[in-house]
Amino acid sequence: MFELHPALKKKDFVCDLPFCTVLFEDNALFPWIFLVPRKENVRNMLDLTTDERLTLMKEIEIAEKIMNRLFHPTQTNVAMIGNLTPQLHVHVICRYDTDPYWPGTVWNQPGKPYPATAKEEVINRIKKEFEKCQK
Repeated sequence: MFELHPALKKKDFVCDLPFCTVLFEDNALFPWIFLVPRKENVRNMLDLTTDERLTLMKEIEIAEKIMNRLFHPTQTNVAMIGNLTPQLHVHVICRYDTDPYWPGTVWNQPGKPYPATAKEEVINRIKKEFEKCQK
């Protein structure tokens, strides 16, 4: 049975795609989502079949396009790093040449939570874009 890693359970739910669950990182410095394949015991891409890998890549493409359309970043970072959270999850992060950590990485940098109403609005905007893609 598929279950989110405890660290991912703390993230805000956005929606489910055919293969992945989309989660939201509460960091107002960068619009940031995660795609988590809903398959049991997956740590690495090697744990996916070829068809599942292709489906994941298609869903990453959709996510990256949505994030670019909504937030107009300078650069979109897409990464799979499971050192601390050993369940396969894909980060899709909008970066700006004006953000406080540009051009460095966002890893291990302090974030800034969204005000509650702003966070809800951003999540809803992202969710609506995913819903449009699934119709």
